[in-house]
Amino acid sequence: QVQLLESGGGLVQPGGSLRLACGASGSIFSINVMRWYRQAPGKQRELVATITGGGATYYADSVKGRSTISRDNANNTMWLQMNSLKPEDTAVYYCNAKVLVAGTMAFADYWGQGTQVTVSS
Repeated sequence: QVQLLESGGGLVQPGGSLRLACGASGSIFSINVMRWYRQAPGKQRELVATITGGGATYYADSVKGRSTISRDNANNTMWLQMNSLKPEDTAVYYCNAKVLVAGTMAFADYWGQGTQVTVSS
């Protein structure tokens, strides 16, 4: 019913930048909170950044000051601008959204398939 699709990952040198995008499609009535998570090899998935429907944001300490999360509510799209990238930012980045599917009564969690970010020289 709802699909989340990430894009924008890739290989970047330390100190470089990337802009990840997440587009939501399907039978969407409303999207509440949207989040970016990441999972590095051998590690647990961790929360990177959050943005509410009203635009309030939260960042993990590991990316604070280097990343900006934003969204376009009209087009159900979210971005994560990451600057000054470090090797420890290497991970698969996942988009997560709490979505109210049309015709339903409760928000449900949806996840994208992930996009690989590799920071290496």
